[in-house]
Amino acid sequence: MTIIEKIDKLREERGWSVNYLAMEAMLTQSTLNNLYARNTEPKISTLRAICGAFNMTLSEFFADENLEGPVTDDYADELQSRYMKLTEAQKKAVISLLRSMT
Repeated sequence: MTIIEKIDKLREERGWSVNYLAMEAMLTQSTLNNLYARNTEPKISTLRAICGAFNMTLSEFFADENLEGPVTDDYADELQSRYMKLTEAQKKAVISLLRSMT
């Protein structure tokens, strides 16, 4: 199951439309419509907002072992928190470093 499929499943379980999810997550309707239309993975900030609307954490979202996507571990929240505080230049340097390690 992809991230978009998981979002869709959780949304449908609640009987929510895409527009209702956008409102609950405090996102624009076009943000969610673009995710669905392009079938792309959301930014972490967007996914965090969506998880907030579903009243769940990112860890809970990714706890399903059948989900195809990033796996979270004990360091994921700290990494995300620290990353969000970086300047754009620092973010690019971090990504470059991570790419060189994998």
